[in-house]
Amino acid sequence: MRIGILGTGHIGQTLVLKLSAAGHEVKVANSRGPETIGPDILASGGRAVTSAEAMKDVDVAVLSVPLNCVPNIAPLTAHLGPDTVVVDTSNYYPERDGHIDAIDSGQAESLWVALELDRPVVKAWNAIGSDSLSRLGTPAGSPDRLAIPVAADSEQDRRVGLTLVEDTGFDAVDAGTLSESWRQQPGTPCYCTDLTREEMPAALSAADPSRSPKRRDIAFAAVMERMNGSGARDPGADFLVRLNRTLFM
Repeated sequence: MRIGILGTGHIGQTLVLKLSAAGHEVKVANSRGPETIGPDILASGGRAVTSAEAMKDVDVAVLSVPLNCVPNIAPLTAHLGPDTVVVDTSNYYPERDGHIDAIDSGQAESLWVALELDRPVVKAWNAIGSDSLSRLGTPAGSPDRLAIPVAADSEQDRRVGLTLVEDTGFDAVDAGTLSESWRQQPGTPCYCTDLTREEMPAALSAADPSRSPKRRDIAFAAVMERMNGSGARDPGADFLVRLNRTLFM
């Protein structure tokens, strides 16, 4: 498939590498220009382009940007063809995105994204940590292969999302419609807890819309406390998975 990716953060750059390595034709852009995208991100065959070029003549557009940037990229996605599948990987964090008043606690964030873009979206790759995404992918059929949930309203769009998740080295789990995608957001049992295909359905079912925002905020506070205490840039992937499993499951 022809894939355009907006965003070169930890998730975006890993998707460029993995989807290129899987044989897809990948273009990638960020807000700073193609000259700022290093060769390490393009090592598997991805091509650095402008943001406008990334959204031109593609089968799939992947939005790997902070949620508060979505309104700024709406003009770019407005030129996508009607059959182009748009994948949203973002998550809502009040400390960063608090001005987005349309998102309430327990709401499916990607519904807001779909309204902002005025087109359907697929929710995928938001419920796995960047370290796990980059390191823990395995071939299909591998024992204890980790899983990633995928939600969308269109069955065709969901199939595309499921296929691409499999191409990145993870079992893809059908998480239902976009209105149910709150079940894979921060604070829920499947969010960054590194679950298998067998474990994922129960985690999705156990999600509680009234409790997940509170758990999300507790986890964020714990991470900030650890970072401030140690002076480290981040607390480490293993710590985050253990913390999320303790708070969310």
